[in-house]
Amino acid sequence: MKQVKIQIPSLVENIRVVESFIDNSKDTFHIEDDIYGNIMVAVTEAVNNAIRHGNKFDKDKNVYLSLYVDKDRVKFEVEDEGNGFDYTNLIDPTAPENLENPGGRGIFLIRHLADEVEFNKDGRNVQLTFMLSPDTADESAATTSSDQTAA
Repeated sequence: MKQVKIQIPSLVENIRVVESFIDNSKDTFHIEDDIYGNIMVAVTEAVNNAIRHGNKFDKDKNVYLSLYVDKDRVKFEVEDEGNGFDYTNLIDPTAPENLENPGGRGIFLIRHLADEVEFNKDGRNVQLTFMLSPDTADESAATTSSDQTAA
């Protein structure tokens, strides 16, 4: 399994760093176009939630983003330094009484875009798994792992 990790301070402008991380990962690990869009939306939403809700915009707290690439899947892990949340008791954004609410759709979106979503550490950690096609899995086996830190 190959892996790449970065950490970013909890600043909304660092979403650009995450987008670049995903773009670079797409090229490095030959992630196919048909799941790239799902990855981009789901992972940036998870990081945005970690910055806003988890770390409450505290620039002294970091968000940790890891990518694990296996032969048949890619898994993104997002972790914040906040207090966590009750991910088992969320409102349904598709319920008629919630349709006009400006927020509350992020986790709903994430759950529909990723093939698997798992919360850990009282909601401070979320793992998003995206399945790869067999052809992509063969190409990604030839890559290496590295660690990076963003300022």
